[in-house]
Amino acid sequence: MSAGGDVLGPFLESVRDATEVELAARLPAEDAEPSEVHGAMRYSALGGGKRLRPALVVAACEAVGGDRARAMAAAAAVECIHVYSLIHDDLPAMDDDDVRRGKPSCHRAYDEATAILAGDGLLTFAFETLANGYGDDPKLAIELVRRLARAAGSVGMVGGQVIDMRTDGPRTEAALEQLHGWKTGALITSACELGALAGGATDAQLDALGRYGRTVGLAFQVTDDVLDVSRTSEELGKTAGKDAAAEKLTYPALLGLEGARAKANALAEAAVALLAPFGDRGAVLRALAEHFVARRQ
Repeated sequence: MSAGGDVLGPFLESVRDATEVELAARLPAEDAEPSEVHGAMRYSALGGGKRLRPALVVAACEAVGGDRARAMAAAAAVECIHVYSLIHDDLPAMDDDDVRRGKPSCHRAYDEATAILAGDGLLTFAFETLANGYGDDPKLAIELVRRLARAAGSVGMVGGQVIDMRTDGPRTEAALEQLHGWKTGALITSACELGALAGGATDAQLDALGRYGRTVGLAFQVTDDVLDVSRTSEELGKTAGKDAAAEKLTYPALLGLEGARAKANALAEAAVALLAPFGDRGAVLRALAEHFVARRQ
């Protein structure tokens, strides 16, 4: 597979820039009361990250013929959910990580209580952003909120985190797929669905992009598992090797390193195949699927 760099590089850069602008404009000012929480929210949400989930929102919107500008509120909302999850994942009660995106985790830059509340603030702010961003179409706004809330909740990211914290669960590929499908894949799927809906997708297009999101989301997490054991902390921007040290169930642990890489590549190819109905407008989504498994494995 090629990495699709010619298509993808300028696209990712433009989405990163646009997401930064959108978040900076929408988030409460750093000196607005309560300034401690607002400062921590902006610290975590701005000035870092690859913005891959906003990229999926925008790419899905454009794949169905929508206008990028219409997707940006949804892109910002999805990124707020993602950043909230990173803040909470890094807490001592969860993954206990001191580094995120190459700088101190929120609870290290501030304190644990402020980090918890900053995460809570970003979680709820995501839904405020959707309500404000699509207030001209209440039916659309409700559907966007519904899908993002489900992805973030107990049968999505929260449920995945619960499974990830278990030490006595089944160590099977099916169990691992459920874990990753909820903890990582749910938000990636939601990003594709929100972008499609913002772009005016047909039911068939929405279904195809949801299936693409589920497949590429699993490919993304399999690759993350590979990177955790094959790259350094400096390369990752977070602590490497923590999953193996904690004896967590991962694809390399289950399938071996080469087996996990093969699994990621097969998933990416399956995701690309789902984009056939979109023709040339699916080029960026195809490149993203390839990029997700080509990330310095």
